Amino acid sequence: MQYTYLGKSGLKVSRLCLGTMNFGPATDEKEAFRIMDAALDAGIQFFDTANIYGWGQNSGLTETIIGRWFAQGGGRREKVVLATKIHGNMHDPADGPNSTEGLSSYKIRRHLEGSLKRLQTDHIELYQMHHVDRNVSWDELWGAFELAVSQGKIGYVGSSNFAGWQIAQAQGEAQKRHFLGLVAEQHKYNLNCRLPELEVLPAAKAMGLGVIPWSPLDGGMLGRNALKKLEGTRSGNNPKKIEKHRAQLEAFAELCNELGEPQDNVALAWLLTHPAVTAPIIGPRTLEQFESSLRVVDIKLDEALLKRLDEIFPGPGGEAPEAYAW
Repeated sequence: MQYTYLGKSGLKVSRLCLGTMNFGPATDEKEAFRIMDAALDAGIQFFDTANIYGWGQNSGLTETIIGRWFAQGGGRREKVVLATKIHGNMHDPADGPNSTEGLSSYKIRRHLEGSLKRLQTDHIELYQMHHVDRNVSWDELWGAFELAVSQGKIGYVGSSNFAGWQIAQAQGEAQKRHFLGLVAEQHKYNLNCRLPELEVLPAAKAMGLGVIPWSPLDGGMLGRNALKKLEGTRSGNNPKKIEKHRAQLEAFAELCNELGEPQDNVALAWLLTHPAVTAPIIGPRTLEQFESSLRVVDIKLDEALLKRLDEIFPGPGGEAPEAYAW
């Protein structure tokens, strides 16, 4: 496995991040344990989750499964760089009118304690805002996160689904307080979704955030089974989207056949070529899926191949403002 620094922090993380969203809803606890053990064995020590995973009335289930895995001991917790998120509705009656989505200081305190309890740990390395909350000031946000850092409950703060200008605003407000600010932005980014190249990725790189792409395979669209219409796969749930992009997907499949690599591995390797990207999130449902992703870090894409990928999946044409202005 290869490692890199998480943004401007001194923390090193694996160049693949294990996403756990399937643990509970699609992957039972026994298989989840096998995947996490295999991840550590392969050198992947960067794990990502969220308090709402499990979804609906089962929100918190995924964190609970990870906590039970940690409780087995064997240095599992000590070896993992743990990331989780806050913003969604945890369906906790005690939250009352504050049960809605958001990032108030009240909610950060309560939901952080909830995550720590479910995860059976006393600290979280990377605590991420799952989405923006336009009703909360940065004074309130940074005050709450500064307290959590000073208490040793979190190590670093990250964002997710932020716009470029929101990242800039966050860092400016943090600097006023002499606080480190954000070290990571988790963002939807893949060959079929390149809009972040305009502003989000340049902003993150300039301001010291490592980008953690979610949905790196665009919901299975860029996977090896996208054109096979297999039942039970994520791509199989999007027949209209597949037909819309069929010409691109067929050209992509042909290129990957020439390279001798499956589409999903090429799509992940492409993400690793961007200088702003720290680690794409892989979200396996099975141990077999996990193991098939491991060679991604060893795939080298030369300039000619990157050019062909640009031709199949055109980006926005560079960074802002050159992409749309003289």
